[in-house]
Amino acid sequence: MPDRDLSFDVADFFFDTRYEKLSPEAIDGAKKSILDTFGVCLAASGKEPAVHAIVDMVQETSGKGESSLIAFGGKVPAVMAAFANGAMAHCLDYDDQTPWGQHSASSLLPAVFAISERVGGVSGKQMISAVAAGQDFFNRFRQHVDWQKDWMFSTVMGVFGAAAAGAKLLGLSREQVANAIGIASMQCSGLAEVVNSTGGDLRALYAGFPAKGAVLSAILAERGISGLPAAFEGPFGIMNQYFQGRYDRDKILDGLGENYTGGQTLYKRWPAVGTAHSHIHATIGLVTENDLSLEDIAEIRVFVGDYHRLMCEPIETRRAPQTLVDAKFSLPFLVSVAAVKRDMRLASFTQEGIHDARVLAAAQKILPIVDSSLDWKLELPPGRVEIVTNDGRRFERVGTDIPGSVENPMSWDDIFRKFDDCARAAIKPWSTETIGKAQDLVLNLDAKDDATELLRLTSPPKDA
Repeated sequence: MPDRDLSFDVADFFFDTRYEKLSPEAIDGAKKSILDTFGVCLAASGKEPAVHAIVDMVQETSGKGESSLIAFGGKVPAVMAAFANGAMAHCLDYDDQTPWGQHSASSLLPAVFAISERVGGVSGKQMISAVAAGQDFFNRFRQHVDWQKDWMFSTVMGVFGAAAAGAKLLGLSREQVANAIGIASMQCSGLAEVVNSTGGDLRALYAGFPAKGAVLSAILAERGISGLPAAFEGPFGIMNQYFQGRYDRDKILDGLGENYTGGQTLYKRWPAVGTAHSHIHATIGLVTENDLSLEDIAEIRVFVGDYHRLMCEPIETRRAPQTLVDAKFSLPFLVSVAAVKRDMRLASFTQEGIHDARVLAAAQKILPIVDSSLDWKLELPPGRVEIVTNDGRRFERVGTDIPGSVENPMSWDDIFRKFDDCARAAIKPWSTETIGKAQDLVLNLDAKDDATELLRLTSPPKDA
């Protein structure tokens, strides 16, 4: 156990982060995540029924109007706004991710949005700085702990970065930021069963819990509640409890506060679990280039490692998912959509979409084949797909150069197109004028005195 817990280094890092210290890439990554997450929340309001129960509950029990409910309008206490918006941020599985998997933005951004409005007058540079620090924190821990996929990394670690970012925006002292991190240790949880099981709504809604816990932790620290002296590295701290002491402290600290890594953030082209995107891309390429119809195909073989395999078991349930959430985590269903539609959009994930007869017929032709070389270590190897036709031809492809990957990242134009699609899918569809206003606002956020202007756009009128 070191003399000074890692949580204090993290607290100093958040406290000391300033816009002027950020690289252009880190600034760009923060701004892209702000717009992307906001757009995904808008789409969730119109596309995922499960979020309505949370929004209804939050509205029913609301108190002081501090922070906006994205898409639905109105203000509620910051803690509850973070809860509702966090649930929306991940429920479509369309939120951004690190190059090594897992999601920071779906807990970080709802907390940042909620606290920024609670404070009032948070500048664009302040919001960008808080987001960039939160992204870098998450990336460093994702890379340098030995995660065995036995807990939900996104929720367990996401709450800490979000709490520290919130504490930063509240203008707390170094000691109070450390207290917020310690308090967040009582809010970090998440069973891997939530991700791997079928039939429930929690996989869609889980990001609401760390977002809520982060805001609660920051506000309690503001009110003088103390944290833990060894939240991360104590004998029973996070590093020992969750990762059995398997982490590289030196690498976590190397360049901390100097090299911000949020510019490495990846943005999704398709609204589905990121670990399936290589198979989706390979399938679209094969059917498009060889002009294959469903009637041509005898079998679609998907080669799977340990984590891919979770998305295929039990096979009959995965071939015919009964909920929108399960559809997004079903490799057979996702590959079938890709094979039949030659694309994947928000419209693929509606009650009508998951009961599409042609997609379900294609799913019956999916055969998972276990390949241990595709097991997930730090980076998930790209999936491989082989299509066998009725006349005996075979076409095979590895899903490399995926849209939204390190090799083929999403540009601002790509992010804008995605945001446009998401905003038009909101429960109150956005107008072209308001979509353009939001895009311009975020692109030039560093020049804004009040970053929460974005949140005030949440209930615009439809196009005339």
